[in-house]
Formats: sequence, C-alpha cells, structure tokens
Amino acid sequence: MKTNLLKPFTIVCGMAVLLSACTGETKTTAATDSTITDSTLNAALKPAGPAPEWGKTIKPEMQVVIEKLSSYGDKPLETLSATDARKNHTPTDAVMDLIKQNNIVVPAPKVDTTGKDIEANDGKIHLRVYTPKKGNGPYPLIVYYHGGGFVIANLDVYNASAQALAEQVNAIVVSVAYRLAPENKFPTAHNDAFTAYEWAIKNAVDLKADPAKIAVVGESAGGNLAANVSIMARNKHIMLPVHEVLIYPIAQADMNTKSYKMYENAKPLNKAMMSWFTEKYLNSMIEAQDPKISLVNANLKGLPPTTIITAEIDPLHDDGVILAEKLSAAGVKVNSKNYEGVTHEFFGMALLVPEAKAAQAYAADQLKAAFK
Repeated sequence: MKTNLLKPFTIVCGMAVLLSACTGETKTTAATDSTITDSTLNAALKPAGPAPEWGKTIKPEMQVVIEKLSSYGDKPLETLSATDARKNHTPTDAVMDLIKQNNIVVPAPKVDTTGKDIEANDGKIHLRVYTPKKGNGPYPLIVYYHGGGFVIANLDVYNASAQALAEQVNAIVVSVAYRLAPENKFPTAHNDAFTAYEWAIKNAVDLKADPAKIAVVGESAGGNLAANVSIMARNKHIMLPVHEVLIYPIAQADMNTKSYKMYENAKPLNKAMMSWFTEKYLNSMIEAQDPKISLVNANLKGLPPTTIITAEIDPLHDDGVILAEKLSAAGVKVNSKNYEGVTHEFFGMALLVPEAKAAQAYAADQLKAAFK
C-alpha cells in the first residue's frame, strides 16, 4: 500500500521521467539525459530540522522528502473522506518539488508509454504499458500493481517504480489501475489484479513480450495484490509468474506487531491510516482475516520464487518479514532485503534517496535472473 496519499499532480511533460504525469500516455520525452551525481545530491539535500521522534535512524535524504511532504500542511488522511484524501499531496509531489527546487536533471526516459482499457466485471480497468526503446523484443513482461491501501493513489503516483523496472530490466511493464475503494469494495481490487494478469498472458505476443517470461511486482497494497495473483494463478491452473517481487506488502491484519508499535506515528504511513484503509476497502472488519488480505493465513505452497523488500521505518516492516518466513516454510524460494533509514514509499525515489536506487537495482537483478 504505497501510502502515497493521492493527489493527481501536474508537471511539465518535458520533465516527466521520474514520475511521468503526461496523461496522454503516448511517447514520453525529456529535455536531457545527463544526471546529477550521488555526492552532489547528498550535499544538496540537507534536513531542516532534527530527525523525527518516530524515526531517529532516518537517512538525511529520506528526511528531506518527509519534511517537504509535511510542509504542505495537508489534513491527516485518516480524518478525511476518500474523495478528499485523494486530493492530499503525495510523496511523489514532494519528490518532484525537491527535484525542481534543487535543479536536479531528470534522465531521458528509455521507454515509451501507451494506455489501454480492458474489460472487467461490471467495468473497465486502465493499464499503462511501458515499452523499452532499446531492442525489438520479445521482452520479458512485468505486471505491476501500485500502492495506496486499495483506496488512494494512481498510475502517475507510482510511475517512477514502473518506469524504473521497465528500464533496468529492459522489460515490458503493464501497470494496472485496479478500481479503488470505497466505491469498489473487497475483493474488487484483487479480482481486477488477476484480470489484468490474464490479459497480459493472452496479449503478451502483441505487446512484443515473451509469454513464457512473466513476473508480478507490487508495492504495499500492490504487493498484496501481486502475491494474490500468484495464488489465484496456481489455484486456477494457469501459468504462474516466473517470479514475484513484493515491496513492503500488506500481508496480515495484526496491527500490534513490533513495527506497528515502533512506527505507529511514522510518515508517510502510520497505524491510523492503515486502519482507515482497511475500513474503506473491506465490507466488514472480519474480512481482515481473509487469506486474500492476511496472506500469512493463505496456502502459500507452490508459489513462484519471491523477492521481498522492506523499509526499516515502516509499520509494515514486520508484515514483509513474517510473510518471508511463511513462504519459506511453505517451500518457496525467498530472497529478502531490508533497507535501513528509509520509510514506506521509498522505492520510487531513486533520484533523491540512495537506498531507493539500491533497492531498484536489487529488484531488477532478481527479475533479470528469473527471466534467464
């Protein structure tokens, strides 16, 4: 659940690389392909104040992003309606504003993007397809699910992650705009996620992708969805993903884990927000124990090799750890890595946060190895 509080942001399409908000979804363009060095970046991004009480180990670059997010003065998400919560600023907004303020040059995109609507039960799902400019295919295929607690966020908010995967793996990425709650209650997002996966399998060749090389990736709520797609594929006896990458996934319903207690008041995701997301998506709180939500209660046998990425300063940190243990106990090959000093939502911040750059490279390496 990337707790990217959703706000459809606007940026100049010429800079729409890190987090492309050009809604036309045709070709993505950028002004230049030069980059700023990590050392220059580190010198530029200095926190204005002391580390927050909830995150004493926070890295400077991560703190700068959180400070910028806090500077907008938005009302706490958990006090708002879903409609109003979607108008709040997101961590993506903070990153984009910091890029502009620090004159950080965004690299030219190595992918083109197109939009596609597909049929779902009683509605439509929008997809954004990222196609590498390098090579002619067939490429590997990644189906990507964004975060937002099943309630907020969109493809723009999570563009950086999807684009990074496409570029670094040299793969087609299909980013899925599953329908959100409370307008669409449980299990709509889960069913939409699987519908998109089935579509990707059936249309892989038309996408210039190799139908034998398909993986799923998701962040937060999207991590939960990605794992569920693998489970549903196994149950329905259709082709399993060759790999799944779950980035700080929602994996269980106990909000009294050690990380929930330690980071109850963290940003950009806190315990109160998790309760709010749960209430908005589920028809009743008893559904929180459903194996689709509490993956730790699911039958995990026979799932594809799995990579789990966690952030230290994150209420969901222990969700990822517990899920890794459960998967391993079920005989699934699991690789996991925790990134110190960063918060929920860090993965897409590679132009600002070194740990995000490292995490993206790790995920890409895991996927490339799986596709070989």
